[in-house]
Amino acid sequence: MTRLRTRFTEVFGVDHPIAQGGMQWVGRAELTSAVANAGALGFLTALTQPTPDDLMKEIERCRGLTDRPFGVNLTILPSINPPPYAEYRQAIIEGGVKIVETAGYRPQEHVDELKKHGVKVIHKCTAVRHALSAERMGVDAISIDGFECAGHPGEDDIPGLVLIPAAANVVTVPMLASGGFGDARGLVAALALGADGINMGTRFCATEEAPIHRNFKQALVDGDERATALIFRTYRNTARVAKNAISEKVIAIEAEGKPFEEVAALVKGAKGREGLESGNTEHGIWTAGMVQGIINDIPTVRELVETIVGEAVDIIGGRLADAIAREEEHA
Repeated sequence: MTRLRTRFTEVFGVDHPIAQGGMQWVGRAELTSAVANAGALGFLTALTQPTPDDLMKEIERCRGLTDRPFGVNLTILPSINPPPYAEYRQAIIEGGVKIVETAGYRPQEHVDELKKHGVKVIHKCTAVRHALSAERMGVDAISIDGFECAGHPGEDDIPGLVLIPAAANVVTVPMLASGGFGDARGLVAALALGADGINMGTRFCATEEAPIHRNFKQALVDGDERATALIFRTYRNTARVAKNAISEKVIAIEAEGKPFEEVAALVKGAKGREGLESGNTEHGIWTAGMVQGIINDIPTVRELVETIVGEAVDIIGGRLADAIAREEEHA
C-alpha cells in the first residue's frame, strides 16, 4: 500500500505515522505487537505489570509476537508510595527496548538514563511550555495531548485545533498529535496542523486485539462525543473518563467540596481493572476519549491502520488536491 513518509516514520523506523500510546491495563503484548505488525508504533505500559520482572517477561512475550519496533510507556506520577520507577526503567533497558514514551512528572532523570543507553524518548505532554521543557531535556519527539483526549488533559483546556499548531510553531523535534484522533480525516488534519503523525489510545481500544472485555469495545461504538466526564477537576488533576454511574458520583462528591479521600475508594485502579476484565462498564471508572463519537466498528488493528492510511492518502491526493484552483482552469 502507499505510505505516508514523515519525520516520525523516519526517526522511529515504522511504516506509518501512527502510534498507540501507553494505556494502563490495555497496553499489553497482544495489542502492542498487533500495532507493530501493522506498521505503526505500539507501546507496552510499564505500570500495567505488577513488578519490573513482570515487565521484562511482557517485553519478551511481545518480542515473540513481532519482529517490528515497539516501545514501552513509563508514566511518572507524584505519589506518597511511588512505584520503583528506576527498576522499571532498568527492565526496559535490559529488555533491549529502544523506544520509550514518557509522561508525567519531572522525567529528566529517566530521559538522561535512557538516552545514555541509546533509547529514543517520546515525551507526552499537554502544554506548549511543557513540550519546550521536554525538548530542552533532550527527548527525540513530543506527543502533544489536546483537551479532547482520554486520561489527563492537563488544566489549561486547550483543544488540539489550537494546541497542535501552537506547539508546531516552536517545537523543533518530531511531534505526534494526540487527543481526538481515530480516522483518516484526523491524520490528515494533524499533518496539516504541523504534526508528524498521530497518537491514538481510545480508538485502539475498540479493536479485536485490545485485551479488554467486548462490552467496553461495544460501549465505545455505542457512545458519542458527549459520553465522557471530567473528574478530579477540583483536585487540579483533571481526568477524562467514560460517563457512568461511578464518574457521575465522583463529580457529585466534588461539587460538595469534599476532599479526595471521599472518592478514593470509588476510583481505585483495581476496580477499573476488574471491570475491564469482567465486562461490567459500571464497576469503576475507565478511561475514554471524546473520539468515541467517530468510532463505529471494532476492526482488527491491521484493518484499522491500513484503512486510516489508505483513506488519508486518498484525501491528500484526491479531494484536497482537487481543491487547488489552477490558473489554467480560469483562462
